Amino acid sequence: MRIHALMLGLVLPLLLTAPALSQGMAPATAPAAKPATTTASAPAAALIDINSATKAELEPLKGIGPVRAEAIIKGRPYKGKDELVQKKIVPANVYADIKDQIIAKQK
Repeated sequence: MRIHALMLGLVLPLLLTAPALSQGMAPATAPAAKPATTTASAPAAALIDINSATKAELEPLKGIGPVRAEAIIKGRPYKGKDELVQKKIVPANVYADIKDQIIAKQK
């Protein structure tokens, strides 16, 4: 009889958690899962249109100072943002740094 009581003491906790496991739920002692986080929680920065941006809007771009901002404005209109390199307004390394932050919108 003592063996049955011992077996019941070992098996009973397993039986109590078995329904939770069979239903796909974690046992009560399992830590709660953390909610998924997304990297899109911060709004993406707006693209700067090289066909309409002001000098003040262009200057904060990496590698673009007052002289290059003036050159960008003077070289308008652009059919594509890659024309900044084709027209030799900015070097390729500067363009590589800013290409994901700019756009050349068409009217």
